[in-house]
Amino acid sequence: MKNARGIFYLIVILLSSQVGYAGDPKLHDGWRAMTPREELRPEISWDADGGPNQQGAFLIQADKREGLMGHIQKTFPVKGGKTYAFLAQRKTKGIDLVRRAGTARLIWLDQNGKRVTRDKPSFASYRPGERPRAEPEFPGDQETKSGWTEVAGVYRAPSEAAQVQIELHFRWGPPHSQIQWSNISFKQTDDIKPRIVRLATIHHRPREGNKPSDKPAQFAKLIAQAAKQKADLVVLPESITVYGTKLPYAECAEPIPGPSTKYFGQLAKKHDLYIVVGLYERAEHLVYNVAVLIGPDGDIVGKYRKVTLPRGEIEGGVTPGHEYPVFETRFGKVGMMICYDGFFPEVARELSKNGAEVIAWPVWGCNPMLGAARACENHVYVISSTYTDTSANWMISAIYGQDGKPLAQAKDWGTVAITEVDLNQPFYWQSLGDFKSQIERHRPVVDTKP
Repeated sequence: MKNARGIFYLIVILLSSQVGYAGDPKLHDGWRAMTPREELRPEISWDADGGPNQQGAFLIQADKREGLMGHIQKTFPVKGGKTYAFLAQRKTKGIDLVRRAGTARLIWLDQNGKRVTRDKPSFASYRPGERPRAEPEFPGDQETKSGWTEVAGVYRAPSEAAQVQIELHFRWGPPHSQIQWSNISFKQTDDIKPRIVRLATIHHRPREGNKPSDKPAQFAKLIAQAAKQKADLVVLPESITVYGTKLPYAECAEPIPGPSTKYFGQLAKKHDLYIVVGLYERAEHLVYNVAVLIGPDGDIVGKYRKVTLPRGEIEGGVTPGHEYPVFETRFGKVGMMICYDGFFPEVARELSKNGAEVIAWPVWGCNPMLGAARACENHVYVISSTYTDTSANWMISAIYGQDGKPLAQAKDWGTVAITEVDLNQPFYWQSLGDFKSQIERHRPVVDTKP
């Protein structure tokens, strides 16, 4: 009997998909139960009365062992070059790290079941100019209602694709944990429209004057230049009202909203764009280093209080912030960090976890390689604006692309650099694919010890 069972599983392995999983074809509506190794197989079944509307759900559950792995899998026909919307609902029990355990994957295949390549060459820093293989897509977690989370994504099928393999996973579950997958759909939809945004940085030292109130007006002409080039977002340097005054931080601090945000609000409204400016904020007895996002209506969209403080600010009585807010704009989601934050990967990571697509970075000085790292490791656009001279071989005023390469740089004092990007265009690498979509699914567990 044991030999017969072994022969059966050998046959199943040989007939299973080419990505290396062992499968059992006995599931509902063409779905198959898969596992990377038989000794890791959880129990996979169809519950006709399951799901949020009792319309049925696939149930994947662990026994008393930990670390089991399995998924359900089905192939759907597609037309190359067309756009498709994927949606499924997921509910878990006994799983803390759902972002890793409850993963969906889409794999594009040709008519023979072979992997295909992307239509366009990649110009990432690794093997630029080649068409990368279409690596798996990773739909993201969306809204949760009554314990059911929508997992969804919209994708353009590569022109060579004739089918897509959909996988809904249970990974490394604790003993007796489970995942339900329900209401799975994959349908052709409207093409993804470009979401174009023009990002700008200003490279300027406000040398004139010795009072905080002397500084804001020195950026007016440069903001106007950015507006003539149709900038959507303009980033200014850190703590502009302190630069050149030789005053303590507290004497340069002002309420937010205050006189400086009012001034830049008028400019933002006049030019119909967003402005990020670095200031010092006074909140009763506390002083914060802040970046403020001002909208095209002239109002404050939001502010970020610098979380990591260097020695000088600590000695000067500045208080650190503790939140990582991300703000909706008319073109996308914007986060902010300030100067010393760039030395620590946690700040940009928290902003990207909260949905930031663009991170504005007013920065006095920093290692430019860290700007590249913060952009690349999170696959976000980072806009730096610094007081550092380009001859110093240190920080630069630039827009960093999703692979960390500067797309545009303002090198001379009193200049503006602008670049145009499509926030709806995934950034594909050789071997990695769309890495941004994989970050939440693959990043490590955070140590919560104090």
